[in-house]
Amino acid sequence: MTKQRSTDTQLSGGNRNTGFTASQIYHSTHQVSKLTSHLELHPKDYSSQIGLWKLLSRRKRLLTYLSDENTGLHAGVLKKLGIRGLRGR
Repeated sequence: MTKQRSTDTQLSGGNRNTGFTASQIYHSTHQVSKLTSHLELHPKDYSSQIGLWKLLSRRKRLLTYLSDENTGLHAGVLKKLGIRGLRGR
């Protein structure tokens, strides 16, 4: 849990605002990793698969919004979280 707090603080610049786009992207990425590990153990859990797809689409929309609003922060978030950028952007 301390790793989650420290990364959250680094991403948001100490801002504990959960409505901050970078914080939302971080939390959804954390949820994606948890669901991915769950689906490795339970591959036929289709309701979790649907939830993962919804979460990935929400994260994609947030990344698109962040890239349009603040490209510097967008690049920093991608680098810190270790996720790839959007194709064609």
